[in-house]
Amino acid sequence: MTHPKKGQPLLVVGTVAIDSVETPFGKADEVLGGSATYFSVASSFFTDVRLVAVVGEDFPERHVDVFKKHKVDIRGLQKLKGETFRWRGSYGYDLNTANTLETKLNILTEFDPVLTDEQKNTPFVFLANIDPDLQIKVIKQLKNPGFVALDSMNLWIKIKKDSLLKAMGMVDMVIVNEGEARELTGQSNLVKAAKEIRKFGAKGVIIKQGEYGSLGLFNDEIFSAPAYPLEDVFDPTGAGDSFAGGVMGYLARQGKVTRDSLRQAMIVGAAVASYNVEAFSLERLTSLEFHNIVDRYNEIKRLTVFDDFTH
Repeated sequence: MTHPKKGQPLLVVGTVAIDSVETPFGKADEVLGGSATYFSVASSFFTDVRLVAVVGEDFPERHVDVFKKHKVDIRGLQKLKGETFRWRGSYGYDLNTANTLETKLNILTEFDPVLTDEQKNTPFVFLANIDPDLQIKVIKQLKNPGFVALDSMNLWIKIKKDSLLKAMGMVDMVIVNEGEARELTGQSNLVKAAKEIRKFGAKGVIIKQGEYGSLGLFNDEIFSAPAYPLEDVFDPTGAGDSFAGGVMGYLARQGKVTRDSLRQAMIVGAAVASYNVEAFSLERLTSLEFHNIVDRYNEIKRLTVFDDFTH
């Protein structure tokens, strides 16, 4: 695997899980999953990644090897007595919608992210989908971060909305999917939803739209990024986290957040996510080469470039 890393380090705090997934195209049992897992592997192609998460004693060494292969710093991966967080889900032919069949939080209920000095001083930070109270706890430990983003899910909107809104007001960018954006704001129109989310305090908002791409709002500028059109989608699990990993990994690699780098980052995120869905779990991401991402980024650009209208 060749992926020339440069730029500034990136910290991710989130879940590492063991998943069982079934789609119309097959199934996979007891495979590696979790928001921080997909994010850290996706972002590892671009920069040095520091992972903070928790697993149980049952967490297989072969899963640890995936992080090691991608040179993810796993000194923040705590192993506690008990069982690892487990998720079991299925997808119908509408691959944008996951049906959660079973969730066992297990050791995740004891997750208490306490950062080391090195982690506290990481310039780029991503708070993956975890309890917003834990996200706030992490934010308060950070020392002058350059750029912080967070993701969330409908569960926290339902049961911890006040904490989630507080967390959103403490970060630079919010990344959520379209269902969450609508539920969070009560707005059916995504442009209006993005503007409402901006009012919570973050400067930037990205709304993930699955196979339809993503919508970004930075200051008052809107950018619509397409998804890469695929013929074969086997497992969309982790696509949103892989997208976020591509976005944040690219920004950290650039070492700066500008109008242009944010637009480019959304296309990078689309490229990475498009590979993720081509196989179950992290099978495709772990076989990826850096040049594959560059090639797909350029393909997306070619698909969407057109000349000015002249008359």
